[in-house]
Amino acid sequence: MTPQTPRTTPHTDALTLEVVELVGTVVARYHEEYEEAAAKHSLTGAQARVLALLSREPMPMRRIAQKLKCEPSNVTGIVDRLEGRGLVERRPDPDDRRVKLAAATEDGRETAGRLRASLNFAREPLAGLSAEERTTLRDLLRRMLGETP
Repeated sequence: MTPQTPRTTPHTDALTLEVVELVGTVVARYHEEYEEAAAKHSLTGAQARVLALLSREPMPMRRIAQKLKCEPSNVTGIVDRLEGRGLVERRPDPDDRRVKLAAATEDGRETAGRLRASLNFAREPLAGLSAEERTTLRDLLRRMLGETP
């Protein structure tokens, strides 16, 4: 009799486990650099993430909380601190005056842009990939996140 090779499922095969570990390492390095970049702008990582979201578009607190997967009360405190620094402002939603939107000020958008420009961790390794490889990587990541191209 020959010894049987243990069966592996697609979720526990060596390649899948290696990819999961590599994704985890990339995420950890990105968060580490993001926190360092935020600190250089006297922001916490959470403040920097909120500011980055709001630099793209104004949004209600509840939606910010959904995107960051946290409690709306946490977002209120973060927005309060950003507002105190003149990086964010609250304004009425033009579609529903009962709702307040948080929006980045001009200074907030500039700060978010400088912060984004200072993140080199992923930019440098990605520069070594061809446009086709970057496109493939983007499409695979979107697929992993359940987004359709």
